[in-house]
Amino acid sequence: MPASQYTVSDVMTHTAVAVGRKASYKEIVEVLHQWKVSALPVLEGEGRVVGVVSEADLLVKEQFRHAEPAPAERPDALFKAGAVLAEDLMSSPAVTVHPAATVSEAARIMARKGVKRLPVVNDVGMLEGVVSRGDLLKVFLRPDEEIESEIRDSVLGELTPPVHVECSVDEGVVTLLLHRRSDSGLVPLLARAVLAVEGVVDVRMRLGETVVTAS
Repeated sequence: MPASQYTVSDVMTHTAVAVGRKASYKEIVEVLHQWKVSALPVLEGEGRVVGVVSEADLLVKEQFRHAEPAPAERPDALFKAGAVLAEDLMSSPAVTVHPAATVSEAARIMARKGVKRLPVVNDVGMLEGVVSRGDLLKVFLRPDEEIESEIRDSVLGELTPPVHVECSVDEGVVTLLLHRRSDSGLVPLLARAVLAVEGVVDVRMRLGETVVTAS
């Protein structure tokens, strides 16, 4: 049962703001403030991403303005506290994502690495855009009618042999109604396939008037 696969290129911001390796501390702060973002890709040459400088990288200077870092935090904290250029402040290598990656893959990278934004790079590391947590949530803006249509075509329409299943979607929550008890074995399969459709918040299964656990 094929499911929709929204990719990073479908939701990312294609016009990305970035800074060069020699950008000054104050310049970085100004760009972050102007564009209302929390991190910036750092580029060299024709646009190859070599790192990311974030608010967290910049705040090290303020964090240790009146206090020495603990021994466990040295020497990196001391180095960043004294840094004034992007190439010294940035985290490198950058955590990036390819435009062809799925939205789910990008979400897993963000969660695993604890970042809010990912530079989107091509096969040679050139910047193509930026994807944020908010961008990934765009899939949940899909209209209920669009989600229902995809489920009917790509999930229910692929059942062999055909099974009569009623489908409705409300605020992203999908309800599937199976009329025959003999079809109850399809519940786990249908649940997994429907949850794989982008924009689905949850799935509820009913067998006649009985609510069936989908897990």
